[in-house]
Amino acid sequence: MTDKLLVFVMAPSKAVAAELANSIIEKHYAACINIVDNIASIYFWENKIRSDNEALMLIKTTKSKYKILEEYILNNHPYDLPEIIASPITEGSDSYLEWLEKCVN
Repeated sequence: MTDKLLVFVMAPSKAVAAELANSIIEKHYAACINIVDNIASIYFWENKIRSDNEALMLIKTTKSKYKILEEYILNNHPYDLPEIIASPITEGSDSYLEWLEKCVN
């Protein structure tokens, strides 16, 4: 088990995701962010079933940076309730995980 996390965040567009990603990386809240564009999302919001095309951000960070990352996303994301879900990275190449750690410190 490592102290690394993979954080999933949906954004309304690739442009919004890229803007958030750049600022998160600049602040060293994460080491790497991948953006997967054109994700079909179907969800329940304000008593209605909705569907949108969104961009998925895959954010690699550490547990020690998670709370500040979450706070930053909540304060800078255009959604009233952005999806922020973190999963532990239980395994990974030692060299990649070491690089990740160095980038967020």
